Amino acid sequence: MFENLSERLEKSFKLLKGEGRITEINVAETLKDVRRALLDADVNFKTAKQFTETVKDKAIGQDVLTSVKPGQLMVKIVHDELAALMGGASVDVNLKSPFTVILMAGLQGSGKTTFSGKLARLLKTKRSKNPLLIAADVYRPAAIEQLKVLGGQIEVPVYSEIENKNPVEIAQNGIKLAKQNGHDLVIIDTAGRLAVDEAMMNEIAALKAAVNPNEILFVVDSMTGQDAVNTAKEFNDRLDFDGVVLTKLDGDTRGGAALSIRSVVDKPIKFVGTGEKLDALDVFHPTRMADRILGMGDIVSLVERAQEQYDEDEARRLQKKIAKNQFDFNDFLSQINQIKKMGNIKDLAAMIPGVGKAIKDIDIDDDAFKGIEAIIYSMTPKERSNPEIINGSRRQRIATGSGTSIQEVNKLMKQFDDTRKMMKMVTQVKSGKKPMPKFRK
Repeated sequence: MFENLSERLEKSFKLLKGEGRITEINVAETLKDVRRALLDADVNFKTAKQFTETVKDKAIGQDVLTSVKPGQLMVKIVHDELAALMGGASVDVNLKSPFTVILMAGLQGSGKTTFSGKLARLLKTKRSKNPLLIAADVYRPAAIEQLKVLGGQIEVPVYSEIENKNPVEIAQNGIKLAKQNGHDLVIIDTAGRLAVDEAMMNEIAALKAAVNPNEILFVVDSMTGQDAVNTAKEFNDRLDFDGVVLTKLDGDTRGGAALSIRSVVDKPIKFVGTGEKLDALDVFHPTRMADRILGMGDIVSLVERAQEQYDEDEARRLQKKIAKNQFDFNDFLSQINQIKKMGNIKDLAAMIPGVGKAIKDIDIDDDAFKGIEAIIYSMTPKERSNPEIINGSRRQRIATGSGTSIQEVNKLMKQFDDTRKMMKMVTQVKSGKKPMPKFRK
């Protein structure tokens, strides 16, 4: 996502010339290229035009500090305006009511059912909610079964009525049951519909009137680009929804929907789907997205993902083992599993400033740890707990058992040994037992 736009904007800023001030002359060419980059990214024409005019008004005549180049100042102005264009600040889902009803709406194939499962999981694990999913898509044959499978994976019950083909009645009955069984949240998955289908649009309007939801979320496939924005406007005119969900942002998308939708419908983007897994759902942060577009990374999101997998008791146990130089392959494997839970490896690396650009052409497989895991799993329990006993013959056996070469096993053993030494040194420095090592210039 946004790779092409990021490259184009970077080139645009390099066009900027001038000493001391940003003038109308030296900014014109830059903004002309910025506008082209936005349009190529499928940003709405009016939005792109207004954006560049706003940037121009803010940039012209600004004094440039001696420590800041005109191009750097322009990056700052564009960053701030990109964040403002996408809403400025994140907007939370409305959970103020003791009993919350969330209604999904959107086109066919936009990902409403999958998102319903993801949202139920998010609100259950992070907000301590007790959700019930309601299957109100009576038209797509596999919709109910899909929602039940998702519900089973996240341990959230699903309410459905096989014979009833009236989504309004199904939603009302589901809400009634949820209240009886002590649920404090219901998420209603509805059928996909076209804005030009009057009967289907009337149906979703009737659903809204019947259940009086606290929150209506419009789910849109970001890969549909400018069409996503137009559809959002049509749905908003009928439903007056509360927020937008952009799905499939991990796909080959130019990002125009994320940049246009807020300015066109004046409704916040609340969530973005970044993959097929049920944990691949992020709260939308405009400032962080602007960071990513301009190649600045997203350290805050990276730290948040790490904190989600952080186990304080496990960390204390590990620290004691490191201090005693007892860190073993079981601990190494545990650390790998925690990293894998954080998400796609390439996406995580791209959150580090400067790394995204460096690895954009490198294919990093999600199974990047597969070879390492195979080697460790080919060790006996005794070998994993006591790496020092792994001699030449054992290494050969491990290589054969893992389908790797002796060179790969040796490489992992060296990396592990270096990691263990570094961990011990850091622990000793932090505890004051050793001074900070001096490095030669």
